[in-house]
Amino acid sequence: MSFSFDLSGRTALVTGASSGLGTRFGRILAASGAKVALGARRADRLAALAAEIGPPAAAVTMDVAREADIIAGFDAAEAAFGGPVDTVIANAGVDGAGMATTISEDEIEQTLAINLKGAILTAREGARRMMAHRVTGGRIVLIASITAFEPSPGLVAYAASKAGVVQAGRTLAREWARAGINVNTVSPGYIRTAINDAWFDTEGGQKQIAKFPKRRLMGEEGLDAMILFLCSDASEFVTGTDFVLDDGQTL
Repeated sequence: MSFSFDLSGRTALVTGASSGLGTRFGRILAASGAKVALGARRADRLAALAAEIGPPAAAVTMDVAREADIIAGFDAAEAAFGGPVDTVIANAGVDGAGMATTISEDEIEQTLAINLKGAILTAREGARRMMAHRVTGGRIVLIASITAFEPSPGLVAYAASKAGVVQAGRTLAREWARAGINVNTVSPGYIRTAINDAWFDTEGGQKQIAKFPKRRLMGEEGLDAMILFLCSDASEFVTGTDFVLDDGQTL
């Protein structure tokens, strides 16, 4: 049997699409044939990305910390493409950096609200609509992090949120298995994006890179194949699994 990562006929919604990995995901899904709703809070950046990608893309302004925004985002995606979303990438996130003794209560709440609650609510709304429209072969991918498994001083709220995402993914996969919806998580290693760019330019960031076995950061393209696989028909028998893609950083 041959496999293809062709996403023609799929309609996807990607959160956190205004920068970093979310922008990358939007581009590669569209390039592989999917119609893509680009979701995030920064409408100007979404509009620019949608214009760059062209007709397969639509900008959808949404804040994943607010369920009403998520519902409106799915409504807008369905209106733009004339049918239900069958593929979801819950990618929106903030770094929530700060030592445990100094990070504020508001920063902890914001990190958990966007990274964990937002991922669960996004996946839930997507699943509800897939079930309502009797979608077959639904795909949901939650973006976690290697900090879910590695002690990460200065990232307690972020690491806790991502550990929650991994467990949420497994639980949702079990809940929705009989509905034909596959749920998986991807835990990337450190990739230079807007969320961490300033840190890796510091002396401390450079020392961190030097400790990695390959002494480098990953490139964004390192996630492409896995994302396309998990969103495609080729992943029919894969659900409830976390995929660590970290260039050996946790070795």
